[in-house]
Amino acid sequence: MTEFWLISAPGEKTCQQTWDKLLTATTRANNLSTNNKFNIPDLKVGTLDVLVGLSDELAKLDAFVESVVKKVAQYMADVLEDSRDKVQENLLANGVDLVTYVTRFQWDMAKYPIKQSLKNISEIISKQVSQIDNDLKTRASAYNNLKGNLQNLERKNAGSLLTRSLADIVKKDDFVLDSEYLITMLVVVPKTNYNDWQRTYETLAEMVVPRSTNLLFEDQDSGLFTVTLFRKAIDDFRLKQLACGPLVRWLKVNFSEAFIAWIHIKALRVFVESVLRYGLPVNFQAMLLQPNKKNMKKLREVLNDLYKHLDSSAAAIIDQSAMDIPGLNLSQQEYYPYVYYKIDCNLLDFK
Repeated sequence: MTEFWLISAPGEKTCQQTWDKLLTATTRANNLSTNNKFNIPDLKVGTLDVLVGLSDELAKLDAFVESVVKKVAQYMADVLEDSRDKVQENLLANGVDLVTYVTRFQWDMAKYPIKQSLKNISEIISKQVSQIDNDLKTRASAYNNLKGNLQNLERKNAGSLLTRSLADIVKKDDFVLDSEYLITMLVVVPKTNYNDWQRTYETLAEMVVPRSTNLLFEDQDSGLFTVTLFRKAIDDFRLKQLACGPLVRWLKVNFSEAFIAWIHIKALRVFVESVLRYGLPVNFQAMLLQPNKKNMKKLREVLNDLYKHLDSSAAAIIDQSAMDIPGLNLSQQEYYPYVYYKIDCNLLDFK
C-alpha cells in the first residue's frame, strides 16, 4: 500500500499534543495507519488575499507536476522494456525509495529558500517542472525517431552485428562452457563507445570477471565483445548496460527532481490551507498517515470524530455522504474538517 494521507490539525496547547492524540486514535487503540510527522518549516505567510489566490494556483500546479512525474516514470518503463520489473528500483528521490523520501521528508532549503515568498517558491517549482516537461518531449521525440530508424535499419541490413548470424564469427574458445556459475555474454558496442565500454564494463554488475572482455569482430559501425560474469548477475548486468544510455540517466535524475518538487508542493498546500483554516499565529501539526488498506473506511470515521469540531459543515457533508443519498453525489467530494491531501507513490500501472 503506497497511498499516504497528508493531513494537518491545529495545535492543542502544543503541537505534540495534537500528534499524541492522533497516535492514540489511529495506532495505539487499533491498527488503522502508520504515522509520521511531516516537517514543514516556518514559511512566510504573506497576506490573506495572496493566500486565497495561491491556494487555487497550487491546486493546479499540484495536478500538473503529478502528471509530469507520472510521464517521466512511464517513459522510464517504456525505455527499459524487458526490465520493467527493475523500473521501481530506478525511480528514486534523492537516492532513496519514494516511501522513504516521503516519510522522512525534509524541506530542501537550497532549492526552495524559505526566505522567499510562498508565491516565489511556487513559481520556482513551476518553472523547474515545466522545463523538465519540455525537455522530456524533446528527448522522447528524438528517442522515438532513433528507435524507429534503428528498426528500419535492422530490417534492411540483415548483415549488421545486431541481426546477422554469428556462427562464422565466434568459436567455442571464446566462451566459458560447462560452468555452473559463470557465463559468457556477447555485447555489440558502437565504435564511438569503445572507450566507455572498456572503462565501465567491470562495474556494470557486482560479479563481472575482471579483464574478461575481448573484441571478437567489428564491422563498419560496431564491435562484438565478450564479457564473462556470474550467472546470477545476468539481469543486473543487462539492466546496467541499458541504463548507461544518456536518456535513462536523464530520466533518473529528472524523475527525482520532479518527485521532490511534487512533495514540496504538497507541503506548500498544507501550509497555505492550514493558515487559511486555522488562522494566525501559525500553529498546526502536519502528519503523514499510511492507511492500512483493510481499515481505510474506519480510519476516515476515526479522523472525522477526532476533528469534526473544527468544521461542522465539513462534518455534515461526511455524515450525508455516508448516507449515500441518491442524486446528491456527495461521496465524490474530498472535503474534510481537517486539511487533507493524498499522495500516491504507486506511479505505474503495470499490466
